[in-house]
Amino acid sequence: MPFLGQDWRSPGWSWMKTEDGWKRCDAWSQELEGENSQCDIGPGIILNSEDEEIFSNEEHEYASKKRKKDHFRNDTNTQCFYRENWIYVHKESTRERHGYCTLGEAFNRLDFSSAIQDIRRFNYVVRLLQLIAKSQLTSLSGVAQKNYFNILDKIVQKVLGDHQNPRLIKDLLQDLSSTLCILIRGVGKSVLVGNINIWICRLETVLRWQQQLQNLQMTEQVDSGLTLSDLPVHMLSNILYRLSDGWDIVTLGQVTPTLSALSEDRQLWKKLCQYHFGEKQFCRHLILSEKGHVEWKLMYFALQKHYPTKEQYGDTLHFCRHCSILFWKVRIAPDSGHPCTAADPDSCFTPVSPQHFIDLFKY
Repeated sequence: MPFLGQDWRSPGWSWMKTEDGWKRCDAWSQELEGENSQCDIGPGIILNSEDEEIFSNEEHEYASKKRKKDHFRNDTNTQCFYRENWIYVHKESTRERHGYCTLGEAFNRLDFSSAIQDIRRFNYVVRLLQLIAKSQLTSLSGVAQKNYFNILDKIVQKVLGDHQNPRLIKDLLQDLSSTLCILIRGVGKSVLVGNINIWICRLETVLRWQQQLQNLQMTEQVDSGLTLSDLPVHMLSNILYRLSDGWDIVTLGQVTPTLSALSEDRQLWKKLCQYHFGEKQFCRHLILSEKGHVEWKLMYFALQKHYPTKEQYGDTLHFCRHCSILFWKVRIAPDSGHPCTAADPDSCFTPVSPQHFIDLFKY
């Protein structure tokens, strides 16, 4: 039977026929027309000689104001995140699920905004943002791009507040600013989601963040309790051996003369090189001193320029091979963080590195 009812295409507006055709009737438009008829303002009254001079003086500011206005309309502090710890990763349409999961959708649905508050997940999220900035920024949707810069804003403000991990954020912003410069200059060759003015404002924001981090001053903490200098030498050496980044060892060695001497230990740098690199790589970049000893510290930084180092994270995203679900593990709750249907869920879980996260959504 035919559907006998109100036309589903009608939005419920009222229309009236005029000499120019059908026009929509709005109560507010009729009132506005009545007010305008009473005022009867003509174009000659709106602009006089003085107004024309003011208008000409302000005309050169139109471009910058329009750019900021476009950025204000398209940028917001309200994030479009779902409060979920998992997402189903599907790369093709099925009878149960249509379409496929994109990188932007995963970035929106996984709770990265709360993850940066966890010290064990902070480095992981920063590294993921850095990889997206290098190669996947244009693949994000408009909402995902807003969420990306909102999370980045929270990270910068967090670093400016607690003075922790500034070097990681500087590297991230450096890669992001380079990518934005390339995209803005080659706007005709690349596809940008949104107005070009939005991207220019984002670049200006990134440059402002870089300047704030450059001017960051570490305040000296005055504490009468136990400090790092009060620890025994063997404990300080043990702390240095636990670090997996050579720049962290160099930075820590600048704190006290004792740490400076410990940071130059050849055995320390040898262990660090053996952890990150293999013997074949040693032979290609072997550096010897005048006495014939291996300069392990110089070798580490030389090898770092040619080969990637191992990455360590306190906590990462996990992927369930049985359910094809990407999720954050929940430590407080007894469950695994997602509704797994396998008999032994722990055997199906695989830690996902930041690069693996990007590769999951490549087609």
